[in-house]
Amino acid sequence: MAGGGRRPRCPPGALLSLAAVLAAAGWVRAEQKEEQSIDLIGKNEVYGDTRHEVNVYVKVFTNSPFLVCMDLALSQERIIDPNYLWTGPDGRDLQGQSYVNLTETGKLMVMGFMVSMSGAYTCTLSHKVIETTTQEETEMVEAYKFMVYAYREADHAYQVSVRFSTTGCRLRSNGLFIEVLKKILNSTISHLTCHITESSSKCHSIRTPKNGLQYELFVNFLVNPFAPGWEEVCHEVLYDCEAVKNRRVRQVLCQSPHVFSASLARTSALASADMTGSNPSLPRFCGINIAAERIGKFFHQLRHVLKHKFQAVPTIQYVDNSFSMTPIDSCQPGFGKNHHTHQNCASCCVVCGPGAYSPNNEVTCRTCARTRARMYGAKSCY
Repeated sequence: MAGGGRRPRCPPGALLSLAAVLAAAGWVRAEQKEEQSIDLIGKNEVYGDTRHEVNVYVKVFTNSPFLVCMDLALSQERIIDPNYLWTGPDGRDLQGQSYVNLTETGKLMVMGFMVSMSGAYTCTLSHKVIETTTQEETEMVEAYKFMVYAYREADHAYQVSVRFSTTGCRLRSNGLFIEVLKKILNSTISHLTCHITESSSKCHSIRTPKNGLQYELFVNFLVNPFAPGWEEVCHEVLYDCEAVKNRRVRQVLCQSPHVFSASLARTSALASADMTGSNPSLPRFCGINIAAERIGKFFHQLRHVLKHKFQAVPTIQYVDNSFSMTPIDSCQPGFGKNHHTHQNCASCCVVCGPGAYSPNNEVTCRTCARTRARMYGAKSCY
């Protein structure tokens, strides 16, 4: 385990704060119209097609496959005096560019693929055909177009549902409780660059066979991986922020923390340190998975606090086993999913194309109504 040796845990100070209120009131893909053989895909090569453009999907900060300036049938023939001309999305010749690997046989690899590199890559192949009997030479020209898109793996937000029993649905303390709950949960996970969004609650009366009429608060909220500050954290690394997050989630430090028992008796100074996330052994950007685990542990501990730390029974009680979390796909700003346009990468968060944008962690790109975004990966139409 890295750092100081303590595992991350839900701040006992946060639990006691909420209880006091109660007492008072987580490779590259190619698409063609005709499927290629698995053997050719395995060679990290994608062939062109003169009949239509070929879609290629490259994960950000990785190298593209080799784009081959010919179709599969032509690759099996002898080609006389071939000449290859590759142009990028801006229409410029790619020969000599530092970010491409261009072979003498006309294969192109784009290295360290970034969002801004998305677009149309076109190769013009010229070669000769010599008539056997007359030796007459004919110049042949064919064009191949590859639409290359940056993509990311989908991130996970978590839909959280939990229930609390209360003494009535019209109590002012119900609303106060929800607000305090949201603030404490946000403070518990904020240093992981996650936050609580789309919170809602509704009170219902429930008749039970044994206890008659009871009242319960049904609380729902979303744990969002893109809290304010996540971009600044990403800028601290020179490579894929997504890879950093996923790797840290897999570290031992990011595994499920111990179930708290004696921790509730810790000093207020320690609780305060835990609330601010000041433990130097904790990574600042550990990921949505840990945030979800901490919230789960929070409610587990809340049940313990309410049952054992107060002489008077609070008016609002956590309903045992009511806590549940459901993962929901989300995409980073500038990316989205489209099952129709990108059928061969339907599960990917593909960069928004020109004329579309995504300002937040929604799953789809929006279409610009008037002012049109002219670049890939736009976060707004302006």
